[in-house]
Order: sequence, then structure tokens, then C-alpha cells
Amino acid sequence: MRKERVASVLEREISNIVTREINDPRLGFITITNVDVSPDLKIAIVYFSSLDNKSESFKTLQRAKGYIRSILAQRVRLRSIPDLMFKIDDSYEHGKKIDELFKEISTDNKE
Repeated sequence: MRKERVASVLEREISNIVTREINDPRLGFITITNVDVSPDLKIAIVYFSSLDNKSESFKTLQRAKGYIRSILAQRVRLRSIPDLMFKIDDSYEHGKKIDELFKEISTDNKE
């Protein structure tokens, strides 16, 4: 239960920090889609999607990791702020591919 609450708070705060406070044009337009926190609250895996260059956004987030953690330490009351690990969330592309496969199957059945 606590793990989910911490993940939810981290997701909201990281999203605010990334969209409002990091003014790096290399970041592009990104969305924080999910945060998973380890059971001991030491590691937070932050999933994001990007409309721009995903690898460049990933590198930029990696470079800003320390800054994001320092802002989190000011805003979130935790004994220790988890180490942030960023991962590209490709679920949108995966879902799009599945939709295309379903459309292909439905057109094959009509013929």
C-alpha cells in the first residue's frame, strides 16, 4: 500500500518537474506514464513516452537525474529519495501494432 502511494506521489512530482522546470530543448515533449518503486523504496523506475527523439530524451533525463532528485527531496517527505532509473515506455507503439494486426485480420476475414 505504501509503495503504491509513494509511486503515485513520485509520478505526479516528477511529471511536474520535467514539464515545468527543466528547460532543455533536447527533452522535447515527454509524458511520465508510470513509476514503479521497489519494495524497499530505494529504486524508482520512471517510464516515459516521447513524441520526439526518444533516445535523446532518455539521455537528457539521465543527465538531469540529480537535479530531479534534489527537487524531489524538497517536495516529498521521505526518509531517502529513491534512485531514479528512466525507461522508455513503448506501450503506445506496441498497442498501435496490435491494432494494425487486428485490422489486417478483419480485412482478411471479409475477403
